Amino acid sequence: MDSASEKSIIALDNWLQSPAGAYVRAFEQACLDELTVDIFGFNALQIGVPQLDALAASRMPNKWQAATRTSHADELAFAAGGKQIAVAVDFEELPFATSSIDLVVLPHVLEFAAEPHQVLREVERVLIPEGQVIICGFNPASLWGMRQGFRRVTRSDYLPESGEFISLPRLKDWLKLLNLGVTRSHFGCYAPPCRTAHWLSRFSMMESAGGRWWPYLGAVYVVHAIKRVKGMHIIGPAWNKKASKRPAAVPAANRNERTTNE
Repeated sequence: MDSASEKSIIALDNWLQSPAGAYVRAFEQACLDELTVDIFGFNALQIGVPQLDALAASRMPNKWQAATRTSHADELAFAAGGKQIAVAVDFEELPFATSSIDLVVLPHVLEFAAEPHQVLREVERVLIPEGQVIICGFNPASLWGMRQGFRRVTRSDYLPESGEFISLPRLKDWLKLLNLGVTRSHFGCYAPPCRTAHWLSRFSMMESAGGRWWPYLGAVYVVHAIKRVKGMHIIGPAWNKKASKRPAAVPAANRNERTTNE
């Protein structure tokens, strides 16, 4: 992992401890719990952001937390809730066999990766056919995205610095190229870009209003997609069909027709 990527991840880790970061983690935790509880399989993988337990509600027997060699021990302590640690050089080379993972969760990884396309290609590689991926990201088309866009004027960042935030249509195009079909997308965190927990809570009424009146303008989105493999068909049980031992019947019409001619 290069120094720029490491710096971006550290910036994200620090931001997640802020009041706005806690606000985002609360929404994403509730959304991920709802999505993962009904996804079945054997192996689930969370890539990055150990401060968020993306697999808390998953009932899969094997849960993994992917971490880089530059990750700090205190950060990995967040992942100690029953998950095994998989150490990688970086997230562009995952230490898992091809078609071996049922579920992959990417909370705010693509935005801070040096090669987000390669990370997605690795995710597609390790997923089994019909495997599922969930991606969390900051929405540029939101009040928070607009506030971040004016950072040159305000001379301060609201969201983590060094992040390249990806719009939902753009992300869907990336997923489509890898045969990862989007099934659902959720938006949340409609409060204005306030820095204190007090003011964020004062705008809590905007959650229900935003979800109803401007649903696509939430500060964060959660996208759920499935790996589609062309040419695959669901195969049913192989029924054992035995050939009948009874002799084939002779049509009676032939016999009657012959008698008439005679």
